[in-house]
Parts: sequence; structure tokens; C-alpha cells
Amino acid sequence: MDSHAHAVAMPKSAWIFPAVALPFFLVASAAGFAMPFVPSPLSIAVACVLVIVLFGAIFAAVHHAEVIAHATGEPFGTLVLTAAVTIIEVALIASIMISDQGGSPELARDTVFAVVMIVCTGLAGACILAGSLRYHEQQHGSTGASAYLAVLIVLATLTLVLPNYTQEIKGPSYSDTQLAFVAVMTILLYGAFLYIQTVRHTEYFVTESGNAADVPQRPAARTVALSIGLLMLALVGVVLLSKKFANVVEYVRLAADAPPATTGLVVAILVLLPEAISAYQAARRDELQKALNLALGSSLATIGLTFPAVTVVSLVLHKPLVLGLDAGETVLLALTLIVSILTLGSGRTNILYGFVHLVIFGTFLFMTFLP
Repeated sequence: MDSHAHAVAMPKSAWIFPAVALPFFLVASAAGFAMPFVPSPLSIAVACVLVIVLFGAIFAAVHHAEVIAHATGEPFGTLVLTAAVTIIEVALIASIMISDQGGSPELARDTVFAVVMIVCTGLAGACILAGSLRYHEQQHGSTGASAYLAVLIVLATLTLVLPNYTQEIKGPSYSDTQLAFVAVMTILLYGAFLYIQTVRHTEYFVTESGNAADVPQRPAARTVALSIGLLMLALVGVVLLSKKFANVVEYVRLAADAPPATTGLVVAILVLLPEAISAYQAARRDELQKALNLALGSSLATIGLTFPAVTVVSLVLHKPLVLGLDAGETVLLALTLIVSILTLGSGRTNILYGFVHLVIFGTFLFMTFLP
């Protein structure tokens, strides 16, 4: 065994929730907990347990992905986390698209937009502010950040802005041919980015100035093997429970008379929460580069992987997709990308940059509920 590998105690929740997710799904299905959600004392109780089990399974999945990430090292480690979160996100979006009679055509757009805004303003701002308050000023690889942002700008424009200006069919949608083409382009561009990140120029993404005493120790091989199995089990549970959760979310949104974009915001928060906690903790350990890898990597994967997956669902099941943002959302997206270039391009951060990002994030949240 590697002398640097250590057996790390696994939290009970990390194996309990993956173990109970599938049995709970079977019990809930047998009890008739299906769509559409009809409130009753039993269904409300089941819904409460469903939320707990689903959140627990998601956090467990991210925990095991982190264990694997610590064993593989950077930048491969963040890719494991990104893959796990992307699977969860696609499961939630596809479940709502399938369960909704109208197909929820705006859901994919709202979720992708929410992820980009949460990551590039809320999460980035929180990480920069927390790290700067603790360490005064932090450094990260400006070349790596520029690579993230260059790809993000292209992907966001192709999927969220360009659909408003095509002529084959009236926007804000693509025709089937255009949709397939853009999906292929996003995969190719994201694949090229992964090649740069993991093979050609890994040095762009591994610059860290963290405190060695705070960096988690590499887990033992047996722990990694167990985490791989539990990660798979947790992801299966999340995928199965997603459809039932989608029914509850839609019922609550309609009952509260909230805007349709709220559903996309809820999905984005749900899938990003565990990874956001990891990024925030990394920034607090003076590992801003890792925090940015997690944060910006999530936004790239959301478009580069989630968008093509949702495209397949749309084309195969003939579910419509509305992709183009409205004018106000386009302004917020452009503002976010411009500010991100200015604040992350220098390679040094301070508390002002954190406040700037958080102000944009607060505006995004306010405009979501009061457009």
C-alpha cells in the first residue's frame, strides 16, 4: 500500500443514503406515489422523506466522488465530481421534461442559465470573498481561468443567445437540424477543453497555494474501491427518485404561483449545492485554483454535457426546447461574463471582486422572482 494512503473514516450518511434510496423508490412506487402529485397526509409525509433521501443520496454521491478525486489528484479529481453532478442534473431535467405533459420546454434553458449565474456570480463571489477575508489576497492561474471563460462564452452564446436570431424557424428555438448541430459542436468544444485540461496543458489548472496541513490525505485503495461502488449506487438512486421529486417541485411551484424559471433555479441549486460546499471549503483552505476548477468546471459541464443529453431527450421523445434568453437575462449573462473576465483574468483576487460578483448574483435572484 502507498505510504501516503490513509484509511479515512466514512460518514454513516455516505453509505446509509445510497443503501436506502433504491428500496425507498420501490416502496414509494408500490404505495402509489406517482404523478401528478396529489396532496394528502400520506403523500406529504412520503414527499418529505423523499426530499431527505434524495438530498442525502446527492451529498453521498458527491462525497464518494471527492474520495475518488483525492485519489486521482488534480485536475482529474474535479472531473469526477463534474461527471457525478452532470448525471444528477440530466436526470432531474429529463424527469421533469418527461413528467410534464407540456414537456417543460423552457426548463433546460432556465436550468443552464441558473447554473451559469449561480456558479459565475454566487459561488465565485462567495469563494473569492471568503478566501480574501481570510488571506487578504489569493492567487490562481490566470491562463486556466481564461481558458474556462473563453469556452464558457462560446457555449453560452451558442445555446442561450443565438437561438433568438436564427431564421430557419422563429426563435427562441432551434430547428431539429440546428439543435443537433449545436449539440455536436458543444461536445467537440468541451472535449477539446478536457484534452487541454487533462493532457496538453494540465499546468494551467493545478497552481495552488494552499496550506499543506489542510489538504485532505489520499485515501486507501480499499476506501476508493468502496466509494466507486457506493457512488454508482447513489447515482442510480438519484436518477430513480428524480422523477418523483420533479412532480413535487412542479406542484409546489404552481401552488405558490411562482414564475416557471423557479423550477430551473431549484434544480440548479439542488445539483450544485454539494459541489458548491466543496468549492467554498477549498477557497477557505487557500486553494482558490481548486475552487475555480470546481465552480467553472460545473458551468462548462452543464452546457457541454447536459445540453447535448437534453437534446437527445428532446429529439427522441419529440419534446420541444425553448433555448433563447429574453432581453433582461441576456444583459445579465453578458454582464456576468464581462465581469468574470475582468476579475479572474488577473490571477489575483480581493474582497472587492467578491462583492461585485455577489451583487450580480443578488440581482439575478431578485429578477427571477420579480422579472
